[in-house]
Amino acid sequence: MRKLFFLVFALFVTLNASAQLIKPPKWTVSYTPKDVKVGDEVTISFTAEIPKDWYIYSSDFEQGGPTVTAIVKDGLVLNGMSLVGDLASVNSKKKYDDIFEMEVGSFTGKGEFRQKVKITATNASISGALEYQMCSEVTGQCIPYEEDFEISLKAAPNAAEASNTTPTEQAPEAIDPQEDIANTDTSSVATEKSTRPKVDLNQISGAESSSLWSFMVLAFLAGLAALLTPCVFPMIPMTVTFFTGGSKNRGQAIFKALLYGFSIIAIYTIAGTIVSRVNGPEFANWLSTHWAPNIFFFLVFIIFALAFLGLFEITLPSSFVNKVDQQADKGGYYGVFFMAFTLVLVSFSCTGPIVGTILIESAGGEIIKPILGMFAFSLAFAIPFTLFAIFPEWLNSLPKSGGWLNSVKVVLGFLELALAFKFLSVADQVYHWELLDRDTYIVIWIVIFAMLGLYLLGKIRLPHDSEMKYLSVPRLLLSILTFTFVVYMIPGLFGAPLKALSGYLPPMSTHDFNLEQLIRQNATGGGATAASTLCEPPRFADKFTIPHGIQGYFDYEQALACAREQGKPLFIDFTGHGCVNCREMEARVWSDPAVLERLKNDFVVVALYVDDRGELPEDEWYTSTFDNKVKKTIGKQNFDFQVTRFNSNAQPYYVILDENEELVIEPKAYDLSIKNFVEFLDEAKRRYAM
Repeated sequence: MRKLFFLVFALFVTLNASAQLIKPPKWTVSYTPKDVKVGDEVTISFTAEIPKDWYIYSSDFEQGGPTVTAIVKDGLVLNGMSLVGDLASVNSKKKYDDIFEMEVGSFTGKGEFRQKVKITATNASISGALEYQMCSEVTGQCIPYEEDFEISLKAAPNAAEASNTTPTEQAPEAIDPQEDIANTDTSSVATEKSTRPKVDLNQISGAESSSLWSFMVLAFLAGLAALLTPCVFPMIPMTVTFFTGGSKNRGQAIFKALLYGFSIIAIYTIAGTIVSRVNGPEFANWLSTHWAPNIFFFLVFIIFALAFLGLFEITLPSSFVNKVDQQADKGGYYGVFFMAFTLVLVSFSCTGPIVGTILIESAGGEIIKPILGMFAFSLAFAIPFTLFAIFPEWLNSLPKSGGWLNSVKVVLGFLELALAFKFLSVADQVYHWELLDRDTYIVIWIVIFAMLGLYLLGKIRLPHDSEMKYLSVPRLLLSILTFTFVVYMIPGLFGAPLKALSGYLPPMSTHDFNLEQLIRQNATGGGATAASTLCEPPRFADKFTIPHGIQGYFDYEQALACAREQGKPLFIDFTGHGCVNCREMEARVWSDPAVLERLKNDFVVVALYVDDRGELPEDEWYTSTFDNKVKKTIGKQNFDFQVTRFNSNAQPYYVILDENEELVIEPKAYDLSIKNFVEFLDEAKRRYAM
């Protein structure tokens, strides 16, 4: 059902995205201070109102990844002022991007940039354009934009100049910047050009809701798993004892039991609320990317793993637990709450890592997500205790606490040990320590899960384990599942992508030995064989590449000529250096053998980078009919081609044309379904042959 929903949603997004231009953010420009003298510094503020479910990249990270927001120096006109420093971002969110293997900054909702200028004349002005990139994790698209701006102001002369003026030569009055910039809302220009309706992002925001529901389901399952830990399971008889015979009638007993369950939920949920409200978005981003918290979480998970494996026990101070327990002994509704509080505290040594994982997983500046995650976790945790409080006679049917509970604890220990290295990996990638590259990470996981498989088979026995006289069927099935996972990871040592683990593994660029790449290089014979599949050497081959050994072009006219010569449809890939979702499509969809075979054999492929700044020879410049601007660079010409010809401005975007430059099939946007992409290629090939 979930897969069906995803396919329907992806189809909806694709159909909408392929037919409409996405409206840019609304920009406003202002400057401070209002009263300006020659020689003063003025701060120009650029503020963007960003559409829901979209974000723009900031200006405060290194080049080489997504498009950094910047003032375009080519065409910048300065009169009576000069730039001071570079464009600065105001409170952008930082995170490590696995695709680009670097830390990037971004804004959602609202973004602000500031540029300082020094006034050098009484009449001063600046005009130019901001270059930036807007992306969406909902639609899977990225769009490069340029926004024009213009500011003029009048400054009072400085003291030296004022002394040389005659009485009739009064310094001009500083003009209100709001009057100066009345026409600087450059989004109006883009709005006039983009007359077609944009995608209704409110309609497709159901994807976020789906993600939130999935997170809550996982948190609920984590709550159920926590019930099987040895810290929690023994609390069930204590709960039954507390609620047995302590009420005057059945109705009061049920009310107390429900209050008990609600108290458990409230304690956990309030904890999640405090974490999300007090820490806030900036802390969450710091939490997920900075080396200090990641190393801390790595050490915490290692400590919990060693405790679960039986090296030592983790307990809260007995004096604190006893004081809370004394309050529970007082009985009544007050005692019910403290009984719930006692349960939370006593079970902390087993639920702490699970709860911490939920809170860390929800880190990202959100408020609702950790609250709902904690609610779902505590709901699953509270339901059985509430039911046992209502029906204490169920205790007789419960399996006795024993060695099987310690086995659960040990399994959790192995899992905690494996997950700990994800935090070390994040810190290692952000700060380029080169301690934990991809193949080393995979080796560690293979060893950990192989040891877990041997433990489940009874080949390894830890300190608190009971003697296992026979192997139960559940343990046998779990061991089979574990060893299957181990075997799945082994090809990753030789460069296999291991798509199911893409969110956990370090990037492929850190892999020391990539057998697939070596085979491909040897097969191409140093490039001679690869060139023979093309009509002529590709233009701009020194600047661009197509992944997975696909041979193609980077210039539309050259590719079209080859497609006509070979009698194949032309596959156009509108992409970008800074397009995260383009890289994801290439890694998860294009890498599939069925897709690769078709792209290599059935089409002439051309990759058109829309954000490349390489300048073309002057005789190739032209003025766009879309915005009446001169297009001088490779990227601007490719982007203009996409907008004017296909009425689309988002990437990734895939177009297939015949020899007459007519559409063979409706273009396709971001869609991670391999099946859908194969059908897209096959249907295009079929129609072309008709």
